[in-house]
Amino acid sequence: MSQDRESGAAAGKYGLETARRIAKLLGAQKIGNPRSNEYDLEGKRIVIKCARTNSKDVGVSYNMPERLDAVIGSFETEANTYELYEMTPKTYKENMRPTRSKGASSGRVGIVRKSTFVNKCKRIDMVKL
Repeated sequence: MSQDRESGAAAGKYGLETARRIAKLLGAQKIGNPRSNEYDLEGKRIVIKCARTNSKDVGVSYNMPERLDAVIGSFETEANTYELYEMTPKTYKENMRPTRSKGASSGRVGIVRKSTFVNKCKRIDMVKL
């Protein structure tokens, strides 16, 4: 199902709020733009990307991996429970693909499947919010 402006805004709000709650549990500190999910975690610059139960992908802008030490994929397994995986920026870039969006923002975000995180990355935690 594709997103429209309203569902995209709701997804963005969900991602920011969920990442903030996960960051707090991990002890990460917010850095950068308030509309970004970038954090400092023990001296590493990370981004926390969140996906609901039915979502198969997470996405970051194409230029973001250059400034990160890790991408944390946070995947909901049941209501308010998330499995967290850590992916290197190199692995993210090697596995990202463009979105199918035809809108003005198409081409700016590369997405990676949940299965890639599960199969190629280290699971770092399971958290309940």
